[in-house]
Amino acid sequence: MLNNCLLTYRSNIADAQCEIQFLPSIDDLVEPTQYENFTKFSLNYILKEEVPGNSFFEPLFGGHQSLQDREETYHAKDQTLHCGFVRGSDDYPSTGFDLDENDRRYMATCHIAVSSCIFGSSDYLRRPTKSRIGSYAKKNVCFIMFVDELTLATLSSEGHMPDENGFIGLWRIVVVKNLPYKDMRRAGKVPKFLAHRLFPSAMYSIWLDSKLRLHADPMLIIEYFLWRKKAEYAISMHYDRSCVWEEVLQNKRLNKYNHAAIDEQFHFYQSDGLVKFNDSGQMPVLPSYVPEGSFTVRAHTAMSNLFSCLWFNEVNRFTSRDQLSFAYTYLKLRRTNPGKPFRLNMFKDCERRAIAKLFHHRTNDTTDRPPANLRVDGLADKAETAI
Repeated sequence: MLNNCLLTYRSNIADAQCEIQFLPSIDDLVEPTQYENFTKFSLNYILKEEVPGNSFFEPLFGGHQSLQDREETYHAKDQTLHCGFVRGSDDYPSTGFDLDENDRRYMATCHIAVSSCIFGSSDYLRRPTKSRIGSYAKKNVCFIMFVDELTLATLSSEGHMPDENGFIGLWRIVVVKNLPYKDMRRAGKVPKFLAHRLFPSAMYSIWLDSKLRLHADPMLIIEYFLWRKKAEYAISMHYDRSCVWEEVLQNKRLNKYNHAAIDEQFHFYQSDGLVKFNDSGQMPVLPSYVPEGSFTVRAHTAMSNLFSCLWFNEVNRFTSRDQLSFAYTYLKLRRTNPGKPFRLNMFKDCERRAIAKLFHHRTNDTTDRPPANLRVDGLADKAETAI
């Protein structure tokens, strides 16, 4: 039973008032005994791709996934799939996201991780509000801020120097060398989606974009968004849009990405059965088809990990605008696996705003290059099944 005396967080953004009623302390936290009774299967990941015959071969961080391979990965079953961190043979250089071995060892010890990233010196460092973080979380939760060398130099020039153990406040600063993508937004999807790869021992993780400052205890967040809702993945719905069609138009209107690349992706999704939000007049399977996406809470269950890999692979194959691929990925995973539920909690955006203070980015570049590895083989082929 939840204690009647609850901590209340309020948001009054854009006339939308939310109250988040956290437990008064982590002393009242009890992980539900049936919480891990989720769909179970085993995932392994492709670590290396060899040169195929005598043809030209360029190792890619996301690997070379055919459309047939991609289709198979949507089945929730024991499998080995592409999920980033793919290397070429020993004769080829690293495909990117290189970490210091000491950082790797530290991250391998994390059972609960809070992470964010700043690449390309695109943001200021925003420290979690210490007064809101309990002593247990300060000792037992890993707070990881991934940065590239340019960002580290900028932070240092502004007086934010990591201490001898690599920390700035609660953040342990982890320097990523050799980013796998020139597009900084796409590079940021690696830690955002692939926490289960970066923190192999973690049971839970929280992601927040660098424009946010965490304003609540991670343990209370996990209890509220996952345990209390019997969910394995939690993400907020967009504050303004619910239909992917609207998101496509907005991305093109603001020149957020190359228009031709957006069209390729959107037409492919429509050919595979993506329909407008609530177009049928029936109750939708999600409260919105467009996430806000800057704040996610995950249990590292099989379905959560699979969904994260699938979503990353869509971003790797198509555009880096992950809001365009969220609903398609979720609905296709759901359709492909009847009887194997993926318990996703899509919550109100004002709840996110109540516990993570929003700031503006340091820079606000609008237009990204189309992905260098955009695959258009068979994109016009209509799928035989529909979502």
